[in-house]
Amino acid sequence: MDRRIRRDLGGFLRSRRERILPADVGLPAGVRRRTPGLRRDEVAQLAFISTEYYTRLEQARAPRPSRDVLAQLARALRLSDAERDHLHHLAGAPPGPRPGPSREVRQSIVDLLQRLPEAAAIVMSATYEVIAWNDLAAALMEDFSALSRRDRNLIRRAFLGPHRTGRRLYGVSDADEFARTSAQHLRAAAARYPDDPEVTGLVEELRSGSAEFSRLWATHDVTARPTLCKTFEHPLVGPVSVNCDVLDIADRDQQLVIYTAAPGSPSAEALRLLSVIGTQRMGASDGCSGSEPDPLSEGRTPRA
Repeated sequence: MDRRIRRDLGGFLRSRRERILPADVGLPAGVRRRTPGLRRDEVAQLAFISTEYYTRLEQARAPRPSRDVLAQLARALRLSDAERDHLHHLAGAPPGPRPGPSREVRQSIVDLLQRLPEAAAIVMSATYEVIAWNDLAAALMEDFSALSRRDRNLIRRAFLGPHRTGRRLYGVSDADEFARTSAQHLRAAAARYPDDPEVTGLVEELRSGSAEFSRLWATHDVTARPTLCKTFEHPLVGPVSVNCDVLDIADRDQQLVIYTAAPGSPSAEALRLLSVIGTQRMGASDGCSGSEPDPLSEGRTPRA
Protein backbone atom coordinates (compact mmCIF):
# COMPACT_ATOMS: atom_id res chain seq x y z
CA MET A 1 0.00 0.00 0.00
CA ASP A 2 1.22 3.51 -0.72
CA ARG A 3 1.55 6.11 2.03
CA ARG A 4 -1.72 7.90 1.22
CA ILE A 5 -3.80 4.72 1.37
CA ARG A 6 -2.14 3.77 4.63
CA ARG A 7 -3.05 7.16 6.07
CA ASP A 8 -6.65 6.77 4.93
CA LEU A 9 -6.82 3.32 6.49
CA GLY A 10 -5.31 4.56 9.75
CA GLY A 11 -7.66 7.53 9.89
CA PHE A 12 -10.69 5.33 9.30
CA LEU A 13 -9.67 2.88 12.03
CA ARG A 14 -9.07 5.71 14.47
CA SER A 15 -12.43 7.35 13.73
CA ARG A 16 -14.28 4.06 14.26
CA ARG A 17 -12.36 3.35 17.47
CA GLU A 18 -13.13 6.75 18.97
CA ARG A 19 -16.89 6.45 18.48
CA ILE A 20 -17.24 3.23 20.55
CA LEU A 21 -17.84 3.59 24.27
CA PRO A 22 -16.18 1.01 26.53
CA ALA A 23 -19.61 0.01 27.84
CA ASP A 24 -20.63 -0.87 24.26
CA VAL A 25 -18.21 -3.80 24.31
CA GLY A 26 -18.48 -4.70 27.99
CA LEU A 27 -15.40 -2.82 29.23
CA PRO A 28 -15.28 -0.52 32.28
CA ALA A 29 -14.98 3.18 31.53
CA GLY A 30 -12.38 3.82 34.24
CA VAL A 31 -11.51 7.18 35.79
CA ARG A 32 -8.23 7.97 33.99
CA ARG A 33 -9.42 7.52 30.41
CA ARG A 34 -7.89 10.25 28.26
CA THR A 35 -9.14 9.25 24.83
CA PRO A 36 -12.68 9.26 23.41
CA GLY A 37 -13.95 5.80 22.76
CA LEU A 38 -11.71 2.76 23.07
CA ARG A 39 -7.95 2.73 23.57
CA ARG A 40 -5.73 1.11 20.96
CA ASP A 41 -4.82 -1.76 23.26
CA GLU A 42 -8.52 -2.48 23.83
CA VAL A 43 -9.24 -2.70 20.11
CA ALA A 44 -6.21 -4.94 19.66
CA GLN A 45 -7.44 -7.21 22.43
CA LEU A 46 -10.92 -7.43 20.92
CA ALA A 47 -9.46 -8.15 17.46
CA PHE A 48 -6.95 -10.74 18.75
CA ILE A 49 -3.94 -8.90 17.35
CA SER A 50 -0.97 -7.23 19.05
CA THR A 51 -1.25 -3.67 20.31
CA GLU A 52 1.98 -2.85 18.48
CA TYR A 53 0.58 -4.00 15.14
CA TYR A 54 -2.72 -2.16 15.61
CA THR A 55 -0.86 1.00 16.58
CA ARG A 56 1.25 0.76 13.45
CA LEU A 57 -1.93 0.38 11.36
CA GLU A 58 -3.35 3.60 12.76
CA GLN A 59 -0.01 5.37 12.28
CA ALA A 60 0.22 4.26 8.63
CA ARG A 61 3.39 2.24 9.30
CA ALA A 62 2.11 -1.34 9.01
CA PRO A 63 2.08 -3.64 5.98
CA ARG A 64 -1.20 -4.60 4.31
CA PRO A 65 -3.44 -6.47 6.78
CA SER A 66 -4.71 -9.91 5.83
CA ARG A 67 -8.39 -10.67 5.22
CA ASP A 68 -8.53 -12.46 8.59
CA VAL A 69 -7.20 -9.39 10.39
CA LEU A 70 -9.67 -7.17 8.53
CA ALA A 71 -12.55 -9.44 9.56
CA GLN A 72 -11.38 -9.35 13.18
CA LEU A 73 -11.09 -5.56 13.11
CA ALA A 74 -14.57 -5.24 11.59
CA ARG A 75 -16.03 -7.29 14.44
CA ALA A 76 -14.04 -5.49 17.13
CA LEU A 77 -15.05 -2.06 15.83
CA ARG A 78 -18.67 -3.12 15.27
CA LEU A 79 -18.64 -1.97 11.68
CA SER A 80 -21.78 -1.88 9.58
CA ASP A 81 -21.84 -3.77 6.29
CA ALA A 82 -20.97 -0.60 4.36
CA GLU A 83 -18.12 0.21 6.75
CA ARG A 84 -16.80 -3.33 6.52
CA ASP A 85 -16.71 -3.08 2.73
CA HIS A 86 -14.98 0.31 2.95
CA LEU A 87 -12.34 -1.11 5.31
CA HIS A 88 -11.57 -3.91 2.85
CA HIS A 89 -11.31 -1.51 -0.08
CA LEU A 90 -8.99 0.79 1.87
CA ALA A 91 -6.75 -2.18 2.60
CA GLY A 92 -6.69 -3.24 -1.06
CA ALA A 93 -8.58 -6.46 -0.36
CA PRO A 94 -12.08 -6.19 -1.92
CA PRO A 95 -14.63 -7.83 0.37
CA GLY A 96 -15.83 -11.31 -0.38
CA PRO A 97 -19.30 -12.70 0.29
CA ARG A 98 -20.97 -11.66 3.53
CA PRO A 99 -19.88 -13.96 6.37
CA GLY A 100 -23.46 -14.34 7.53
CA PRO A 101 -26.97 -12.84 7.30
CA SER A 102 -27.12 -9.19 8.33
CA ARG A 103 -29.02 -8.33 11.53
CA GLU A 104 -28.50 -4.59 11.15
CA VAL A 105 -31.78 -2.87 10.31
CA ARG A 106 -31.59 0.48 8.53
CA GLN A 107 -32.82 3.35 10.67
CA SER A 108 -35.23 4.39 7.91
CA ILE A 109 -36.88 0.95 8.11
CA VAL A 110 -37.10 1.16 11.90
CA ASP A 111 -38.76 4.58 11.54
CA LEU A 112 -41.14 3.20 8.90
CA LEU A 113 -42.36 0.49 11.29
CA GLN A 114 -43.46 3.15 13.73
CA ARG A 115 -45.29 5.07 11.01
CA LEU A 116 -47.64 2.15 10.38
CA PRO A 117 -49.99 2.44 13.38
CA GLU A 118 -52.79 0.44 11.74
CA ALA A 119 -50.51 -2.34 10.45
CA ALA A 120 -48.55 -5.02 12.24
CA ALA A 121 -45.05 -5.10 10.76
CA ILE A 122 -41.84 -7.04 11.38
CA VAL A 123 -38.43 -7.30 9.75
CA MET A 124 -36.94 -10.78 9.35
CA SER A 125 -33.36 -11.75 8.61
CA ALA A 126 -32.49 -14.28 5.91
CA THR A 127 -32.87 -17.02 8.53
CA TYR A 128 -36.34 -15.88 9.73
CA GLU A 129 -35.13 -14.20 12.89
CA VAL A 130 -37.40 -11.30 13.84
CA ILE A 131 -34.94 -8.42 14.17
CA ALA A 132 -37.34 -5.43 14.32
CA TRP A 133 -41.06 -4.96 14.91
CA ASN A 134 -43.67 -2.40 15.84
CA ASP A 135 -46.04 -2.34 18.80
CA LEU A 136 -49.00 -3.81 16.92
CA ALA A 137 -46.93 -6.78 15.72
CA ALA A 138 -45.92 -7.47 19.32
CA ALA A 139 -49.60 -7.37 20.36
CA LEU A 140 -50.77 -9.58 17.48
CA MET A 141 -47.96 -12.13 17.57
CA GLU A 142 -45.76 -11.93 20.65
CA ASP A 143 -43.81 -9.46 22.77
CA PHE A 144 -40.52 -10.15 21.01
CA SER A 145 -38.61 -7.88 23.40
CA ALA A 146 -39.20 -10.49 26.13
CA LEU A 147 -37.59 -13.25 24.08
CA SER A 148 -34.00 -14.22 23.44
CA ARG A 149 -32.57 -14.11 19.89
CA ARG A 150 -33.01 -17.85 19.70
CA ASP A 151 -36.72 -17.71 20.48
CA ARG A 152 -37.34 -14.88 18.00
CA ASN A 153 -36.52 -17.21 15.10
CA LEU A 154 -39.86 -18.03 13.44
CA ILE A 155 -38.67 -21.08 11.51
CA ARG A 156 -37.35 -22.60 14.74
CA ARG A 157 -40.67 -21.79 16.39
CA ALA A 158 -42.61 -23.31 13.48
CA PHE A 159 -40.83 -26.67 13.56
CA LEU A 160 -39.58 -26.99 17.14
CA GLY A 161 -42.03 -24.84 19.14
CA PRO A 162 -44.23 -26.21 21.92
CA HIS A 163 -47.47 -26.13 19.85
CA ARG A 164 -49.64 -26.07 22.94
CA THR A 165 -53.21 -27.28 22.37
CA GLY A 166 -52.54 -27.37 18.66
CA ARG A 167 -51.73 -23.63 18.36
CA ARG A 168 -48.85 -23.77 15.95
CA LEU A 169 -47.03 -20.45 15.55
CA TYR A 170 -49.64 -18.00 16.85
CA GLY A 171 -52.48 -20.11 15.49
CA VAL A 172 -52.03 -18.86 11.92
CA SER A 173 -54.25 -20.44 9.31
CA ASP A 174 -51.36 -21.15 6.93
CA ALA A 175 -48.99 -22.73 9.47
CA ASP A 176 -48.22 -25.71 7.22
CA GLU A 177 -47.66 -23.51 4.18
CA PHE A 178 -45.42 -21.21 6.23
CA ALA A 179 -43.38 -24.21 7.32
CA ARG A 180 -42.84 -25.32 3.72
CA THR A 181 -42.02 -21.79 2.55
CA SER A 182 -39.57 -21.13 5.35
CA ALA A 183 -37.76 -24.41 4.73
CA GLN A 184 -37.35 -23.52 1.05
CA HIS A 185 -36.11 -20.02 1.84
CA LEU A 186 -33.67 -21.38 4.42
CA ARG A 187 -32.19 -23.75 1.85
CA ALA A 188 -31.53 -20.78 -0.44
CA ALA A 189 -30.03 -18.81 2.47
CA ALA A 190 -27.76 -21.73 3.36
CA ALA A 191 -26.39 -21.63 -0.18
CA ARG A 192 -25.69 -17.89 0.15
CA TYR A 193 -23.95 -18.28 3.51
CA PRO A 194 -22.29 -21.71 3.38
CA ASP A 195 -19.62 -20.84 5.94
CA ASP A 196 -21.78 -19.12 8.56
CA PRO A 197 -21.92 -21.28 11.72
CA GLU A 198 -25.30 -19.90 12.82
CA VAL A 199 -26.92 -20.86 9.51
CA THR A 200 -25.39 -24.32 9.38
CA GLY A 201 -26.15 -24.86 13.07
CA LEU A 202 -29.80 -23.88 12.57
CA VAL A 203 -30.16 -26.27 9.64
CA GLU A 204 -28.65 -29.17 11.58
CA GLU A 205 -30.81 -28.41 14.63
CA LEU A 206 -33.95 -28.45 12.51
CA ARG A 207 -32.97 -31.58 10.59
CA SER A 208 -32.23 -33.50 13.76
CA GLY A 209 -35.19 -32.16 15.75
CA SER A 210 -37.99 -32.24 13.16
CA ALA A 211 -38.85 -35.11 10.86
CA GLU A 212 -41.10 -32.75 8.91
CA PHE A 213 -38.28 -30.26 8.27
CA SER A 214 -35.91 -33.10 7.35
CA ARG A 215 -38.44 -34.34 4.78
CA LEU A 216 -38.91 -30.85 3.32
CA TRP A 217 -35.16 -30.26 3.24
CA ALA A 218 -34.66 -33.45 1.25
CA THR A 219 -36.84 -32.11 -1.58
CA HIS A 220 -34.22 -29.42 -2.41
CA ASP A 221 -37.02 -26.97 -3.29
CA VAL A 222 -36.04 -23.30 -3.20
CA THR A 223 -39.14 -21.56 -4.60
CA ALA A 224 -42.42 -20.91 -2.86
CA ARG A 225 -45.80 -19.36 -3.56
CA PRO A 226 -46.37 -16.04 -1.81
CA THR A 227 -48.97 -15.95 0.95
CA LEU A 228 -51.42 -13.13 0.21
CA CYS A 229 -53.61 -13.44 3.30
CA LYS A 230 -53.78 -15.36 6.54
CA THR A 231 -55.74 -15.53 9.78
CA PHE A 232 -54.24 -15.29 13.25
CA GLU A 233 -56.25 -17.04 15.95
CA HIS A 234 -55.63 -14.57 18.76
CA PRO A 235 -56.49 -15.76 22.30
CA LEU A 236 -57.98 -12.41 23.36
CA VAL A 237 -59.72 -10.95 20.30
CA GLY A 238 -60.36 -14.10 18.30
CA PRO A 239 -59.62 -14.56 14.58
CA VAL A 240 -57.80 -11.71 12.85
CA SER A 241 -57.73 -12.01 9.05
CA VAL A 242 -55.04 -9.92 7.40
CA ASN A 243 -53.44 -9.26 4.04
CA CYS A 244 -49.78 -10.22 4.03
CA ASP A 245 -47.31 -8.16 1.99
CA VAL A 246 -43.63 -9.06 1.95
CA LEU A 247 -41.11 -6.47 0.73
CA ASP A 248 -37.50 -7.39 0.08
CA ILE A 249 -34.75 -5.24 1.61
CA ALA A 250 -32.24 -6.44 -0.95
CA ASP A 251 -29.08 -4.76 0.32
CA ARG A 252 -29.49 -6.40 3.75
CA ASP A 253 -30.99 -9.72 2.57
CA GLN A 254 -33.97 -9.04 4.84
CA GLN A 255 -37.74 -8.98 4.48
CA LEU A 256 -40.28 -6.46 5.72
CA VAL A 257 -43.58 -8.21 6.43
CA ILE A 258 -46.69 -6.04 6.75
CA TYR A 259 -50.07 -7.34 8.00
CA THR A 260 -53.11 -5.17 7.29
CA ALA A 261 -56.86 -5.74 7.66
CA ALA A 262 -59.54 -4.56 5.24
CA PRO A 263 -60.88 -1.17 6.36
CA GLY A 264 -64.14 -1.44 8.32
CA SER A 265 -63.85 -5.20 8.75
CA PRO A 266 -64.11 -7.04 12.09
CA SER A 267 -60.38 -7.78 11.79
CA ALA A 268 -59.61 -4.07 11.46
CA GLU A 269 -61.55 -3.50 14.69
CA ALA A 270 -59.65 -6.38 16.31
CA LEU A 271 -56.33 -4.77 15.36
CA ARG A 272 -57.54 -1.45 16.75
CA LEU A 273 -58.40 -3.21 20.01
CA LEU A 274 -54.99 -4.90 20.07
CA SER A 275 -53.29 -1.54 19.64
CA VAL A 276 -54.99 -0.52 22.91
CA ILE A 277 -54.34 -3.79 24.74
CA GLY A 278 -50.69 -3.83 23.67
CA THR A 279 -48.53 -6.69 24.88
CA GLN A 280 -50.47 -7.38 28.07
CA ARG A 281 -51.18 -10.86 26.84
CA MET A 282 -52.40 -12.24 30.21
CA GLY A 283 -50.58 -15.55 29.73
CA ALA A 284 -51.45 -15.77 26.05
CA SER A 285 -47.94 -16.59 24.84
CA ASP A 286 -47.73 -19.76 22.76
CA GLY A 287 -44.51 -20.85 24.35
CA CYS A 288 -41.00 -19.91 25.38
CA SER A 289 -42.09 -18.73 28.81
CA GLY A 290 -39.17 -17.96 31.04
CA SER A 291 -36.88 -17.06 28.13
CA GLU A 292 -34.14 -14.61 28.95
CA PRO A 293 -34.50 -11.22 27.20
CA ASP A 294 -31.90 -10.42 24.57
CA PRO A 295 -29.49 -7.86 26.06
CA LEU A 296 -29.01 -6.37 22.60
CA SER A 297 -32.67 -5.49 22.12
CA GLU A 298 -33.78 -1.91 22.52
CA GLY A 299 -37.48 -1.93 23.33
CA ARG A 300 -39.73 -3.14 20.56
CA THR A 301 -37.58 -2.15 17.61
CA PRO A 302 -34.05 -3.47 18.23
CA ARG A 303 -31.08 -2.65 16.06
CA ALA A 304 -28.92 -5.63 15.34
